[in-house]
Amino acid sequence: LAAAFLIEVIARGFPNVYGVFLDSYLQDPSQKATTLLPLVGTLASGIITCSGPIVNPISARYPHWFGAALCCGSLLAASYATKVVELVLIQGILYGIGGALLWLPCMQYISEWFVAVRRGTATGILFAGKCRGLLLSLVLPQLISRYGSANALRILSIAFAIVLFPLLPFAKGRLPLARVHIHGPAPRGTGSRDWMKQTPFWIYLTVNTLEGFAHFVPIVYIPTFANDLRISSANSAVTLVVLNGTGGVRGWSVHGTSLRKIQPMAISALLVASATTFTLWGVLAHTFSGLLAFGMVYGGVAGSWACLWTGFVRPPATFVIHVKNTTFSASLYIYLLSRGIASIVSTPISARLYAQPQNMTGGLSLENTGFEVGNGRFEKMIIYVGTCFAGAAGIAALGWAMDIRQICRSSGNSEKTPIMMIGTLAVLGRDI
Repeated sequence: LAAAFLIEVIARGFPNVYGVFLDSYLQDPSQKATTLLPLVGTLASGIITCSGPIVNPISARYPHWFGAALCCGSLLAASYATKVVELVLIQGILYGIGGALLWLPCMQYISEWFVAVRRGTATGILFAGKCRGLLLSLVLPQLISRYGSANALRILSIAFAIVLFPLLPFAKGRLPLARVHIHGPAPRGTGSRDWMKQTPFWIYLTVNTLEGFAHFVPIVYIPTFANDLRISSANSAVTLVVLNGTGGVRGWSVHGTSLRKIQPMAISALLVASATTFTLWGVLAHTFSGLLAFGMVYGGVAGSWACLWTGFVRPPATFVIHVKNTTFSASLYIYLLSRGIASIVSTPISARLYAQPQNMTGGLSLENTGFEVGNGRFEKMIIYVGTCFAGAAGIAALGWAMDIRQICRSSGNSEKTPIMMIGTLAVLGRDI
């Protein structure tokens, strides 16, 4: 578990603090750079997140080593890139592929080492790697400021290799042969995907996708926002630390202790994230204290979403509980796929919203709200993020109401239907 946590810190931590590199890369004044550069971080993060259906069938032990080598090698190669397209291909796509081969098998290992409530706690610890950005958020601004982005990438490549390769022998499954099919074909009906026909599955999938459209935008653009706000690099690093750190701490406690309230907590998190975006980022973030408050609250509610939405996997998985981890993995990877695709698609949208300032006043203007920072460049972006969270909260509330209604309808029946099993187990928070 400790090895998986540290792999999470490195594999998924670097894309989460890419905003620091983006602020440096955006010194390129061309429109092409402004459009493509934000893709680097979200491509890496999105590929890691959504490539489960491809990586899972080959998640044996050796892809770990290949993934680690690809992660470190891509950072080293990216340090010599001279074109934006090269950064996108190397630091974005290649790093994402390596991170997927490195991190995704750890998700499968958790289900082999832990059962029942302990699996929830273990998964919470793994996803608490959200605090992975703490150290990198502090170190990266200083490295880039002192040595430049190219040398910073080389230093990170060497440091990651030193940490990763000694960890790999400890990141393994408890029962390696369990992932090999040795009993012949399963009977017809076993492994049925009828759970994909259930309304709750599609509701939660829609919620997860909408949240993904909004979640990564502030993470990518906060360093650039801080630069336009003209605050010091040290204060900017503090904001990024708070943004990345609070979500991991809260996420650990959420997944370990609050599974019985997973649906109302998810709705509350989405509503608070929406309100925080409009008020703290849109109105009060024209000062460092306002931006810091936004990072703290947003990091706490939106940053813990990874721990909350894994609770949604249980309802559809219980429909075919006899398949055990097969269906759990399949449904989990579908949620990961939707989240990864949403994060990638959100990048050209946010880049388009950022591309042109809204207030063409010329010169420096006095910002009275966060909407006005950067001559209004972030106004439409803030509205977009807040609206996505609000829409996701509304759909999640609809799904929760449907679950409650179904439970009430089925409570008088002597036989529990699959739908009732879905709702009941979701409320009780039982692991499959």
